[in-house]
Amino acid sequence: MFLQIFVTLLFPTLIFSLNQEGLYLHNVKLGFDDPDSVLSNWNEHDETPCNWFGITCDQTTRSVTSLDLANANVAGPFPSLLCRLKKLRYISLYNNAVNSTLPEDFSGCESLEHLDLAQNFLVGTLPASLPELPNLKYLDLGGNNFTGDIPSSFGSFRQLEVLGLVGNLLDGTIPAFLGNISTLKQLNLSYNPFSTGQIPPELGNLTNLEVLWLSDCNLVGEVPDTLGRLKKIVDLDLAVNYLDGPIPSWLTELTSAEQIELYNNSFTGELPANGWSKMTALRRLDVSMNRVTGTVPRELCELPLESLNLYENQMFGELPQGIANSPNLYELRLFHNRFNGSLPKDLGKNSPLLWIDVSENKFSGEIPENLCGKGFLEELLMIDNVLTGEIPASLSECRSLLRVRLAHNQLSGDVPAGFWGLPHLSLLELVDNSLSGDIAKTIASASNLSALILSKNKFSGPIPEEIGSLENILDFVGNDNQFSGALPASLVMLGQLGRLDLHNNELNGELPSGIHSLKRLNELNLANNYLSGAIPKEIGGLSVLNYLDLSGNQFTGKIPMELQNLKLNQLNLSNNDLSGDIPPLYAKEMYRSSFLGNAGLCGDIEGLCEGTAEGKTAGYVWLLRLLFTLAGLVFVVGVVWFYWKYKNFKKAKMAIDKSKWTLMSFHKLGFNEYEILDALDEDNLIGSGASGKVYKVVLSKGDTVAVKKILRNTKITDESSDIEKGSIQDDGFEAEVETLGKIRHKNIVKLWCCCTTRDCKLLVYEYMPNGSLGDLLHSSKSGLLDWPMRYKIAMDAAEGLSYLHHDCAPPIVHRDVKSNNILLDGDFGARVADFGVAKAVDANAKGIKSMSVIAGSCGYIAPEYAYTLRVNEKSDIYSFGVVILELVTGKRPVDPEFGEKDLVKWVCSTLDQKGVDHVIDPKHDSCFKEEICKVLNIGLLCTSPLPINRPSMRRVVKMLQEVGAGNLPKAASKDGKLTPYYYEEASDQGSVA
Repeated sequence: MFLQIFVTLLFPTLIFSLNQEGLYLHNVKLGFDDPDSVLSNWNEHDETPCNWFGITCDQTTRSVTSLDLANANVAGPFPSLLCRLKKLRYISLYNNAVNSTLPEDFSGCESLEHLDLAQNFLVGTLPASLPELPNLKYLDLGGNNFTGDIPSSFGSFRQLEVLGLVGNLLDGTIPAFLGNISTLKQLNLSYNPFSTGQIPPELGNLTNLEVLWLSDCNLVGEVPDTLGRLKKIVDLDLAVNYLDGPIPSWLTELTSAEQIELYNNSFTGELPANGWSKMTALRRLDVSMNRVTGTVPRELCELPLESLNLYENQMFGELPQGIANSPNLYELRLFHNRFNGSLPKDLGKNSPLLWIDVSENKFSGEIPENLCGKGFLEELLMIDNVLTGEIPASLSECRSLLRVRLAHNQLSGDVPAGFWGLPHLSLLELVDNSLSGDIAKTIASASNLSALILSKNKFSGPIPEEIGSLENILDFVGNDNQFSGALPASLVMLGQLGRLDLHNNELNGELPSGIHSLKRLNELNLANNYLSGAIPKEIGGLSVLNYLDLSGNQFTGKIPMELQNLKLNQLNLSNNDLSGDIPPLYAKEMYRSSFLGNAGLCGDIEGLCEGTAEGKTAGYVWLLRLLFTLAGLVFVVGVVWFYWKYKNFKKAKMAIDKSKWTLMSFHKLGFNEYEILDALDEDNLIGSGASGKVYKVVLSKGDTVAVKKILRNTKITDESSDIEKGSIQDDGFEAEVETLGKIRHKNIVKLWCCCTTRDCKLLVYEYMPNGSLGDLLHSSKSGLLDWPMRYKIAMDAAEGLSYLHHDCAPPIVHRDVKSNNILLDGDFGARVADFGVAKAVDANAKGIKSMSVIAGSCGYIAPEYAYTLRVNEKSDIYSFGVVILELVTGKRPVDPEFGEKDLVKWVCSTLDQKGVDHVIDPKHDSCFKEEICKVLNIGLLCTSPLPINRPSMRRVVKMLQEVGAGNLPKAASKDGKLTPYYYEEASDQGSVA
C-alpha cells in the first residue's frame, strides 16, 4: 500500500492510463499520415478515446462503437487493428488517401454494420471474406482501384442492404449471384470496365431494391423483363451502355420510381403509351441519345416532373399541353428530334424552368410568354425551328438569363429594350431571323455579355456608343443587317474583343481612332459598307489579327506600310478608292484579288496601275534597274550555268523527267514546279518519316516552302507505327490534297500546291521555321516555350480543329492529332498539319464507318477507337487533350517512367496520389499556376474515357478563351463523379448554329 501511494504521488498520470481500445486506436494514428492534424487530440494520456475526434462510444460500457474520419485527409494502409475493437459497428474513411490492399481476413469485425471506404486509393482484388461479417448492412468501396472479378462469395451476404462498387477497375461480367442478396436495397456498379455482357435476369429477384445503378458497365442486349418485378425501385440508371430493343413496356409499372435514366443507349420503338398516370412519384425521365420514335405520351406530361430529357431521338408530333402544368419542372431538353406544332402556351407559368432546349425541331408559332414566369430561367435555346412572332416582352424582365440562342427561326419585330440589357446574359444569338429595330442603349447594362451574334436580320439604325460598356465581349457579329451611321468611338474600349464582323450593312464615316487598343482582335470584317477616309496605320499594331476585310467601301489614300507587320490569313481591300504603292509584302500575284477595283493602286501585279502616268513611271524605274543589273548578270550566267550542270550531275541517281510532272495549285503561286524539283537534294533535307522525306526549299524570290516527297507503295518498317508492319501504307496523298486543298484557316497549315508523276508525289506547304511542337517541347529548347506561349499554341491548335469539326461541310476528322503534327511559325503561331489519314464525317451517320486499321500514334489514340475502330470528332478531342497534358506537364505521351501507363493515366494517378504540383512542368513560372490548373482541367475533360463527357472543339475553344479571360466556369458534379460542363455540352451538341 505504501509503495502504491508513493508511485501515485510521483506519477499521478498513471492512474488515468489509456485503456486497451485507446491503445489500439493510438497505434492506428501512428500508422496514418495526418497532414491536417485532425488526429491531434488522440492523446495517449487520456483514460479512454471517447472524446477523440471521430470516435463515438457506448455511454454505458464506454466501448468504441463508431470511427468516422470521412474527408479527414489522412493517408496510409487500412488499419487491421480496428477489428480488435469488438463493439465497433461503424467505420467511415470516405474520401481520404487510404491505400494499399484490404486485408483478406476481417475476423474480429463481427459487430461491423457499416463500412465506407469509398473515394480512396485502394488496389488489388475485393476481399472474399467480407460476406462473413454477419451484421454488415452497408458496404461502399466505390471510387478506388479494385481489379478482377466480383468474388463469388459476394452472393452470400446475410443482411447487406447497400453495395457500392462504383468507379473501380472491375472486369468480368456482372455476376448473376448478386441476385441472391435478397436484403439488398441499393446496388451501384456504375463506371466499371466490365466485359461486354447482358443484365443478369436474376437481378429481378432483388424485390427490396430501391436503387439500381448500372451506368457505363458495357451492357448489351435487351433489358430483361424480370426487372419489372422491382416494384420498390426509386432510382433506375442504365445509362451509357449498348442496350437495345424497345423501351420496356413494364417501365410504367414501377410506380415507386422517382428517377429513370436510360440515356445514351440504342433503344428503339416508342415510349409506352399508357400507364404513366400511376407513376405519381416520377420526377426525372432521361431517354436521350437513343433511337426512340413516336410521340410524347399525354399521361407522362401530366406527371409532376422535374426533368424531362428526350433529346437526340427521332420523336415527332406535338408536345402535350399538360407539361405546362407541372409545378416542379426545371429542365426540358427536347433538341434534335422532329417535334412540331406550337409550344404549350403556359409553359413556364407554373414551373420553375431553369433550362429549356427545343432546338433542331419543327416547332412553330410564338415563343410562350411566360417561360420565365417564376424568374429562374438561365438557358433558352430554340435554334433551328420555325418560330414566328416577336420576342416576348416578359423575357426582358428575366434577369436570371445566362444564354439565349434563337437562331434560324422566323422571328420578327423589334427586340424589347430591356432584353438587350439583361445583366447576367453571356450569350445572345439571334442569327437568321427577321428581327428589326435598333440595338437599344440599355445594352450598357449587359455587363456579362461575351458574345453578341445578330447576323442576317433587319436590324437598323446606328450602333450605340453604349456598346463600349461591354468589357467582357469576345464576339460582336452583326453582318447582313441594315446598321447605319458611323462606328461608335467607344468600340476601341472593348479590350477583350476577338471578332468584329459587320459586313453587308450601311455603315459610313471613318474608322474610329485608337483601334490599336483592340489587342485581342483576330478578325475584322467591315466589307460592303460605306466607310471612308484613310485606313488607319494603327491596324498594323494588332498583333493577333489574321483576318482583315475592308472591301467594298470608300476608303481613300495609301495602304499603310504597317500592315506588313500582320500575319494575315485573309486580306481583302478590293473595291475601294485606294491609291499609291502596294506594300512590298503584298505586292505579289497571289494577293491580286485583294486589291482589284482600286484604280489608283500600283504594284508589281499584272493588271494594276496599267496605262496611268504613275504606272509608266514605275515601269521606267524597273527598266532602269534591269539595265543596271544586266551587265552583272551576264558575268555570272556562265558560272551559274556550269554550277547547274554540276548539280544535275550530282543528282543523277534521283533525276526526274520534268516533262511528266503534273502541277495542281491551290493558291496563287510565285514559283513553278521546276524551281521545286531543282532543290530536292540531300543538302536541303530537314526530316523523314514512314512515307517519305521533307525538304526545305528557298525560292528565287526569297520565300521558303517545305516539300514532302512521297514514294508510291511505301511499306511500313517503323516499329512504333500503329499500322501493321510490312503492310503497304496508304501514303495519305489523296487525303492530304482533298483536305488541305479546299480549306482555309489561319491555324491550318497552308498547302500551296502538289506535283505528281508515276513514281513520286510532292506536297508543297508553307514553311514553319520553328518546326513541330513535339520536337521543340521535348528537346533542350523547351525553355523557349514559357506558359503564355504554350497557352497560345493550345488556343491556336484548338481553333484549327474547331474549324475542321464545326465549320467544314462535311466536318473533317483529323485522326492523327499529336504534338508532332502541330507546326510553329516564326512567331510560334500554331498550325495543324499532316492530314494524310483525315476523313470527312458522313452527315447522315454518327461518325465515320469502322476503319480497317487504327490510324494515329501511340499515346494519343482514344480508348473507344482502339476497341471499335469507329472514329468521330470525339477521337480528335481525346488526342488534343493529350497535347494539352503535354503542354502542362512537359512530358511525352508515352515514357518509360510511366511504366505501363500512358500520359493520361500517369497524370490522373499522380494528381490523386501526390497533387497538382507533381504534374505541372517545373519550368513554368509559379505565377501562372491558377491558369495552368484550369487548362489542365480542360485537358482531363478532353481525355475522359467516355466520349459523351468530352466537350466539343467549339466548347474547348470557348473554355480556353475563358481561361485567358480569367472567368472559367465551375465544374458540375453528378453522382460523385466530375463531369464538368455536362449539361451545357449536352445541350450544345444539338444546338450549334
